[in-house]
Amino acid sequence: MASGLHWGYCFPALQVLEPPLLAELDAVTHPLLGSPALIHVLHPAPLVLQRLVLLSGRGEAGAQRAERYLQNSGADWTIVRCAFFNQNFDENFVDSVRHGVVGMPAGDTAEPFVDADDIADVVVAALTDDRHIGELYELTGPRLLTIAEAAKELSVAIGREVRYVPLTAEQFGAELGAHGIPEADATHLAELLSEVLDGRSSHLGDGVQRALGRPARDFADYARDTAATGAWNPEAVAA
Repeated sequence: MASGLHWGYCFPALQVLEPPLLAELDAVTHPLLGSPALIHVLHPAPLVLQRLVLLSGRGEAGAQRAERYLQNSGADWTIVRCAFFNQNFDENFVDSVRHGVVGMPAGDTAEPFVDADDIADVVVAALTDDRHIGELYELTGPRLLTIAEAAKELSVAIGREVRYVPLTAEQFGAELGAHGIPEADATHLAELLSEVLDGRSSHLGDGVQRALGRPARDFADYARDTAATGAWNPEAVAA
C-alpha cells in the first residue's frame, strides 16, 4: 500500500497515513496533525491537508493510538482497519510457499485474510467520495481460515503440497535471523506476528461490503490468480 507521501502527489489535498507514522507522534506533536508544520513533514510542497485516510491494523496497540490521534485531528478522516493480507503469501512468505513449507507462530488460530486489492479499492473510495468521511471500516475476507487451511488452498491452486508448520515466536525469530534479518528486527517481527495472529482477529468484518457495496475477495480466488502468474513456481527460487 502506498504511503501518504506517494498518494499526496496523486491527490494534492489528500493523504494516506500508515500507523508507524502516526504512532511516533507523542503528546506534544500529535496536536499538530493537520497543521502546516506536520503537513510540511509529510510533504515538502505547500499543501492544504483536508482529508486523511489511515491504513490501520486490527488489535494492534500502536495502530489504535494512531486511530485516536487521527479522530482528534480536526481533519476529515477515514480509518481502514485491516486483517492479515492475502498478499503476505506472495511477498513476505513467497519463498516459504515455493519450498512447500510455511512456518508461522500462529498455532491453529483462524484469520479472516483480506485482499490488498480490496484495501486499495476502499482507500480510493475514501479519498474520492465524501460519504466515507468519519467512517471506520473493518476490512476482512469473507471467511475465516487457519494457516493450515490457507496452505491447503495454496496447494490446490499451485498443484503441489504446501504444508503449515506451527512455530513459537522464538523459533520464527531464529528462522528470520538465519535469513539475514538483524536480531532486533527479527525479534520485533516475531513478536508482532505472534500478537496479531493470537486470535484477536478471528471474526469477520463488513467493511468491504459497506464501503464498496460488494463482497470481499475470497482467499481461494487470490490463490488461483496468483498461482497463474507463476509467483510460486519452484524455478523462481533459483532465479
